[in-house]
Amino acid sequence: MTNVKDMLATYPADLGDIDRDKLIRCIEECIACAQTCTACADACLSESMVGELTKCIRTNADCADICTTTAAVLSRHTGYDANITRAIVQACAIACKACADECESHAGMHEHCRICAEACRRCEQACNDLLATLG
Repeated sequence: MTNVKDMLATYPADLGDIDRDKLIRCIEECIACAQTCTACADACLSESMVGELTKCIRTNADCADICTTTAAVLSRHTGYDANITRAIVQACAIACKACADECESHAGMHEHCRICAEACRRCEQACNDLLATLG
């Protein structure tokens, strides 16, 4: 996903002290995680034991929405508010951890849950890495 890097490079104002590589990685992982969670929730809905996957579906949907919002907030820099950025990135890391934990509990039976758990862990790590630079 070079668009994230390309768009940040064209931003006319100074981005400040933020670590660009970690910002880019976090945005990219949020976008990837949102897509994966959406697909996993849909795959869960197609399983014959869908009733047993209710929590997984809900967690997937919540994580996808939070990741999408986080990517959007991180992509906006005009009028930047560090407190809002920090809060949304923290929320994203928490949502990704919860979703990964839930999907891992189904990973032995559902490959889509294993793949989703991995995407959530990558996004959680990217969020935590970015948070470490935000102070």
